[in-house]
Amino acid sequence: MQIRPLTHDDLPHASALCLEAFTQAVAPTLPAQGVATFARVAAADAFAERLQGDNLILAAVIDAAIVGLIELKEGRHIAMLFVAPRWQRKGIGARLMSAALEHARVEVVTVRASLSSVPAYQRYGFALAGEVNAFAGMTYQPMEKRLPGWPGR
Repeated sequence: MQIRPLTHDDLPHASALCLEAFTQAVAPTLPAQGVATFARVAAADAFAERLQGDNLILAAVIDAAIVGLIELKEGRHIAMLFVAPRWQRKGIGARLMSAALEHARVEVVTVRASLSSVPAYQRYGFALAGEVNAFAGMTYQPMEKRLPGWPGR
């Protein structure tokens, strides 16, 4: 498996992977507004816009196929982490998380975890950081992870 930055050529595949994983694991727990919000965020053109900003998006690639991705926003916030359903529970999410955290620029990295992903984030060392909340139909659990070695990691 290779972990590498997402490229513009990857955008349709990245979008499809996120939508597939989201549809299976998260969409059934959300109202239509939340599903529509996520569809906009996971669209290829939305990924392209975020690639132009201060977001690092890494892809896990096996046999030339994207099997997972993670997005680190502004070096401080995990904005997205998805692994293709058939590749889940094989350590890909953990490898992506580790790679993304190498680029963190803060002592405490945050995430707004979907409720179904809270156990996975806990396995990655994140702790609950507040009450369950909702925005634009998306229900999430704030979580955070304190990185060792700060200041000056």
